[in-house]
Amino acid sequence: MAPSPITSVFNDGFIAEMYERYIRDPASVDDSWRQYFAMAQRLGGASTAPSAAAPMDADYLRKVASAAMLVRAVRQYGHLAVPLDPLGSTPTGAAELLPGFHGITDADLGTIPGAALGFSDQRTAASAIAYLRALYASRIGYEFEHIEEEDERAWFREQVEGGAMQRSMSAEEKTALLRRLTQVDGLERFLGRAYQGYKRFSIEGTDALVPMLDAAIDGAAQAGAREVVIGMAHRGRINVLTHVLEKPAGAVFAEFEGKHGANAASDTGDVKYHLGARSVRVLGDGARISITLVPNPSHLEFVNPVLEGTARALQRSPEGADENAVLPVLVHGDAAFPGEGVVAETFNLSNLRGYRTGGTLHVIVNNQVGFTTDPRDGRSTYYASDLAKGFEVPVVHVNGDDAESCVAAIRLGLEYRARFKKDFLVDLVGYRRWGHNESDEPLYTQPQMYAAIKTHPTPREVWGARLVSEGLMDAAAVAALDQQIQEQFEDLHAAAIAAVEVPGVDPEPAKPAPAIDTTVKSEQLIALNERMLTWPSDFKPVPKLAKQLERRRVALGEGGEIDWGHAEALAIAGLLVEGVNVRLAGQDVERGTFSHRQAVLHDIENGKTYAPLQHITGAPGRFEIWNSPLSEVAVLGFEYGYSVAALDTVVIWEAQFGDFANVAQPVIDQFIASD
Repeated sequence: MAPSPITSVFNDGFIAEMYERYIRDPASVDDSWRQYFAMAQRLGGASTAPSAAAPMDADYLRKVASAAMLVRAVRQYGHLAVPLDPLGSTPTGAAELLPGFHGITDADLGTIPGAALGFSDQRTAASAIAYLRALYASRIGYEFEHIEEEDERAWFREQVEGGAMQRSMSAEEKTALLRRLTQVDGLERFLGRAYQGYKRFSIEGTDALVPMLDAAIDGAAQAGAREVVIGMAHRGRINVLTHVLEKPAGAVFAEFEGKHGANAASDTGDVKYHLGARSVRVLGDGARISITLVPNPSHLEFVNPVLEGTARALQRSPEGADENAVLPVLVHGDAAFPGEGVVAETFNLSNLRGYRTGGTLHVIVNNQVGFTTDPRDGRSTYYASDLAKGFEVPVVHVNGDDAESCVAAIRLGLEYRARFKKDFLVDLVGYRRWGHNESDEPLYTQPQMYAAIKTHPTPREVWGARLVSEGLMDAAAVAALDQQIQEQFEDLHAAAIAAVEVPGVDPEPAKPAPAIDTTVKSEQLIALNERMLTWPSDFKPVPKLAKQLERRRVALGEGGEIDWGHAEALAIAGLLVEGVNVRLAGQDVERGTFSHRQAVLHDIENGKTYAPLQHITGAPGRFEIWNSPLSEVAVLGFEYGYSVAALDTVVIWEAQFGDFANVAQPVIDQFIASD
């Protein structure tokens, strides 16, 4: 094993051992250790050439090690000092962020060259620490040191410390962001005036979600994606439909008025904050990208696996899955994220062969309260996002009033996904300006929080004040923009009220399904059966199983009996030769719970696998079969989502036992039965 770098272990005995090795042979230690010892010798007045007689200032050596430990602590725990709460609560901080915790003083840091810690551009350790604090403990909270892969951790350090995250928005980008926040805020305020007491589950307090989704869509399009698919609960959904999916505001107002065209989405009988939508966005350079918001009939996070299955199906291409073509985005609630088990089940799918989508961009819309429940009663973790760290997902925390940082976090997530094909999470910390819905009184349960919210400026106002302070706009221009957008909503609302409602048209009676001949000629069944009993000459299946499968050849003869597994294989083969794709998934489906299927054979000598149904000569249909994780809700949700987007595929989920299907009941009730 290669010698550990200096920033890995800080133990006096270990340092002494490494120094002795350095004296004997400088090449025997890592380069960071060589630099470390050479620096200590230079400061001690000795020659830089190692020798047994070279002096070593043990006290100085200890100070350098302590300073390096402080560097590591700032990178790992700096997020605990970031003021993430727009309402102004004091961050907890961490003892590890203080020099004294590591046995060193600020004065000591001023005596250590920055180069001793690997910072060639910093004169002293003190300036290096100050530089790191400005990056890790000021505006954005980063959590990536829990990731197992060192190349990922190194990439993040380079992004944070190399300047990529310090890029400021241009003046044009800042003013465009103000316009977007004004549109978001303006719609909610207008709905609040026009439809007092109506449920809308407003986005107010986490308004930055919309420009964050804008950044995700634009970034995906610029990277060559053809589609973005979004899953979310009801909080902020009407605003996302209007501004991200570009559903006309007039149509939204008409729905509040109870006016629906004969074929309007609301004719489904569901409420407007559960509905889905689809649109196409055209970027300034002419690039086009489709956007889909997946319908969510009711319960919060249960849409997560549905979204993933939809994305996986849309990523299909003749050459296989094209994960760059479709970006999945999931918007979560801070109480539901750690509270509902389907979240963990869905994370567990993220890197599995049959379920991966090349990384999902997650955003927690963090209201700091769940319905009426405080976080101390709703989760056992420090952050709402901590669950994701168990799956080695990097997490970035941002203050909802800092719109620029919110957008920067999304861009970092897109870069990470493009490079590592893995999930990324942004914790958008904001608040909920009203109660759980607009008819609730939040003061009953959170009086202090809502006293603060009542006097707190909106994200639009915060951002507008910043642009005024920077001299990019004056207060009059900010107010004029708001007035202009309010007038636009007024005009659209007036038109919606004046519009004559289109009378509903009774739907035509459903036509009976055409008769389909499902018979297969006996000679074709025999040929398909023979093909499924053939494997490469160098493939050696388990002899006992090969003997059992041989009975399937006899079963098609006179007096033979075809069992369930055999009949299923013939049926699937018949679909494949007709050009129909088949996807079969569930717990242990490759073998079959009762050893009845044996769709995937294993070589007894080398463990390689062979699936005969994937090698039917001349069959244009594609067959895929996947052993799923021990999950029901997430896997059935995934397969449902896949089936909705893959209309050319028969999608089959097999519950291992009947009571396993019971566990997946929410997906059956809320998605399958209502489809």
